[in-house]
Amino acid sequence: MGASLITIVVPTRNEERHVPRLLQNLKGLDSRVFVVDSFSTDKTAVLARARGAQVVQHSFVNYALQFQWALDNLPIETDWIMRLDADETLTPELVEEIRRRLPELPPDVTGVNLKRRHVFLGRWIKHGGRYPLTLLRIWRKGAARIEQRWMDEHMVLLHGRAVTFEGDFSDHNLNELTFFTEKHNKYATREAIDVLMRRYGLCGADEALTRETASRQAAAKRWIKERIYNCLPFWLGPTSYFLYRYFIRLGFLDGREGLIYHFLQGCWYRFLVGAKVLEFDRTLKPLADPRDRLAALARLTGYALADLERRP
Repeated sequence: MGASLITIVVPTRNEERHVPRLLQNLKGLDSRVFVVDSFSTDKTAVLARARGAQVVQHSFVNYALQFQWALDNLPIETDWIMRLDADETLTPELVEEIRRRLPELPPDVTGVNLKRRHVFLGRWIKHGGRYPLTLLRIWRKGAARIEQRWMDEHMVLLHGRAVTFEGDFSDHNLNELTFFTEKHNKYATREAIDVLMRRYGLCGADEALTRETASRQAAAKRWIKERIYNCLPFWLGPTSYFLYRYFIRLGFLDGREGLIYHFLQGCWYRFLVGAKVLEFDRTLKPLADPRDRLAALARLTGYALADLERRP
């Protein structure tokens, strides 16, 4: 058997519903798959091994630390690496494009941006500014790292430039709405951590995401969120964002599923983040010592905040 074209790294935690689908999907790609599992209590690891993936166990603190640990410690031998989540899949067109174009890219191209579809309740969400979401997901070994943030972490290039492939990949979680809302409740806590760490200068902020290090779309969205949106009153931002997505960006064309998705993800979730920032800040604001603020934020959120290393 010849050398693989690409190594795919997949972080998991109780993903027995998605791992078989993903590994079946990747059969058409000449790849080596590492499943970095955080001690799942279901059959994730067993199913992954049975389908040819190499499973490595590592304790989870947050996604950024987990993924960077994988990059630093896995025995990756291929020139190219891809980041995928267990609930994502590649379209056949993208698989073919990777096989055809990746070996022919010039040396100065060190990254590849991919276009992500989001599928919600079985419907592809095409409007509301949600398609395509262009993300850096493939890079040359040693040419990228992941931002050290508690939420909305992106891969960023250390050198070289990126190109964008035409094929899509899909984010299609098969779980029910209860899972969606519980997951986003946890996301809201993690995003509130990032907002307050930035506000009070706790541990520094990873500012590596730029138009040069990642996709222009991702960099622009981050700038708008942190420089404009986060400065709005928390009750105003979510309402305005939902109306913008649903009417100006034509989210209403996504039907009933789109109404549910755009409201929950574009209004309810953003409101929840703002509410948690307000709640946590009531405890942090009276404290003068940054160490006391960090300890209080860790106590309020239940996260081991001191474990997150902010890297230059």
